[in-house]
Amino acid sequence: MSDKASSHDCGFLEDVLPADRIAVDRSNREEFALDASVHEPVMPDAVVWPQSTEEVSDVLAAAHERGVPVTPWSGGSGLEGGGIPVEHGIVLNVKDMTGVDVEPENLQATVGPGVVYDDLNEELAKHGLRFPPGISSGDIATIGGMIATNASGFNAVKYGETRDHVRRLEVVLPDGEVVECGRGVVKTSSGYSLKDLFVGSEGTFGVVTEATIAVSGIPEHKRAALVTFPSRTEACAAVADVIGAGLVPAAIEFVDTLTTELINEYRDADALTEAPTLILEFHANNSGIEEDVEFARGICEDHDASSWEAVGEREMDDVWSARRDALPAYRAHGEDLEPAFLGDVVVPIANYPELVEMVADASEELDVLTPTVGHAGDGNLHYAPLVPEGDEDARERASKVHERVVEAAIDMGGTATGEHGVGLGKRKFMRREHGGALELMRTLKDAVDPAGTMNPGKVVPDVDDSSK
Repeated sequence: MSDKASSHDCGFLEDVLPADRIAVDRSNREEFALDASVHEPVMPDAVVWPQSTEEVSDVLAAAHERGVPVTPWSGGSGLEGGGIPVEHGIVLNVKDMTGVDVEPENLQATVGPGVVYDDLNEELAKHGLRFPPGISSGDIATIGGMIATNASGFNAVKYGETRDHVRRLEVVLPDGEVVECGRGVVKTSSGYSLKDLFVGSEGTFGVVTEATIAVSGIPEHKRAALVTFPSRTEACAAVADVIGAGLVPAAIEFVDTLTTELINEYRDADALTEAPTLILEFHANNSGIEEDVEFARGICEDHDASSWEAVGEREMDDVWSARRDALPAYRAHGEDLEPAFLGDVVVPIANYPELVEMVADASEELDVLTPTVGHAGDGNLHYAPLVPEGDEDARERASKVHERVVEAAIDMGGTATGEHGVGLGKRKFMRREHGGALELMRTLKDAVDPAGTMNPGKVVPDVDDSSK
């Protein structure tokens, strides 16, 4: 772990916040030196817990004046190092900003950035509503973090990403100025869409202190099925055809054979059949859902589905619980194995079968055990090359698998990251994906944060690194 005893003098914080919401002791700082990613931890100089927009503004203004870096933090569930304070400084934790104001009549809610996703949905359920992107880390991920990375998950194929639900943001800029972006309405064509500049910016432009988000009704009908196939190619081709036929499932997940085996091993149970598997779920408020399910079943059978198991609503939670265990199962497999990377790419849906085969081929060629899962309905694939701890040769081979997959996804017209964000891990692919538009991103970053104090070292690569 990188630690400098006096990287930045943060004594000024004592004049900004109460002492019980400032931590400079090593044990507290260590807790915020890393997130859920595989990237190396870095020790901050201080951690603070503001409880209001005014307090966030005061911290940022004071840090900006002294050139002290600030890294926004909330749930710590990020998978690309976006929450690691790479230049030390201050970690600003918004976990205490948890206000929730539901407006059922307007199908929207105004929430604080520290509200946990599952807690928000529990509150919304009292009104027959929910916030539907459906992320796997919903028990710890916060709305602020979701906005920062433009997170999404299982339900994105039907309900979209976080960005699709954000209507208004209150943001504190790097110098402490507070601005509002957007309005609490369904649409507006008034000026630049500044709220979209902050969604997905990973705290590099400022700190979101309040968000008005669109919510939706809980669907009256749900249907789900587990479908197995003789090969991953047939499973993925079925996905492409289901989406290509105009069906809009609430979720359609791909789970490869290796992942089903690791999940069963982790749970010490036969949670999933050990074969290439699709998890399909449909939502509707009318009887037409039955026709959609049968249509999807016919497509799967056309691709030689080995089995189709209808899943009742009571069992659906168990199925999704097993799917959420994929990453813990990867990390638990073998005493000395660990994920070298946590892949997250997206391709046009027609290219999805090709991408999955490409991962398998690269993994076999380079002799790296690489389980895969994906939110297949929107072309999103996750993969995790597993390597022995401390084996640098294996890690280098895993790096080659990772780079091949990301570069192939970009070359297919896709993206290096669908929902985890750029953070530290994907910066080196930004030039390949965005070309000349990368310079515009740098221009915007310099304009909003000329002192470079907001979450430095993330998203946009350094200007003097010609390889990025």
